[in-house]
Amino acid sequence: MNNAPGLEPDEWSNNACRGYVIMAMEDCGFSKKDIRRVVGQLYEVFDLNSVEDAKEKYLSSPY
Repeated sequence: MNNAPGLEPDEWSNNACRGYVIMAMEDCGFSKKDIRRVVGQLYEVFDLNSVEDAKEKYLSSPY
């Protein structure tokens, strides 16, 4: 099935995900040190887990 022009699905990007995390953490008042720690940890999490793993984690989490 083709998408209508201009309505392509969102492109997955690890860097876009990191950006969302940074924005959310800044909005919640986290310190720069804590944000650096979390963003750094994302590199390992992305390497060790699939997108499906992350989706399942989210759906089964209390958040």
